[in-house]
Amino acid sequence: MSKLNIPPNQRIFKEGELNNAMYIILQGNVEIFFTVNNSQTRLALMKPGDFFGEMALFSSNPRSATARTITNCELAVIESKQQLENFLVKNPKFAAKMVSIMADRLAKTNELLITSMEKSVAKKIEFSTELGKEVK
Repeated sequence: MSKLNIPPNQRIFKEGELNNAMYIILQGNVEIFFTVNNSQTRLALMKPGDFFGEMALFSSNPRSATARTITNCELAVIESKQQLENFLVKNPKFAAKMVSIMADRLAKTNELLITSMEKSVAKKIEFSTELGKEVK
């Protein structure tokens, strides 16, 4: 595992990039955001002890968001599943914290997905009802 020191307002990774590293914030603050129609939406403001980018270790998908430093940051960089496993074995409290946080993130993602699906179904029902009115 290596460490990085990054000044404020620097991009760590950008949505759409392929990058397999996970980061743990040792010092500083990092903003996670995504961009839609040139508008940035903040997903999280991370602080020391927080981690981000972990999904890159488990999938080969492009980044779904951008990470940018807010302040001077010192980051631990984990670049493989093996490094992560070794780190978690040596740091069981962090391992427990990571499992809990990932479960929370998954629950929020599920909630967003369900809400999105409900809206989609409602629009389809509304559209088919409107079509029915026009046909008569």
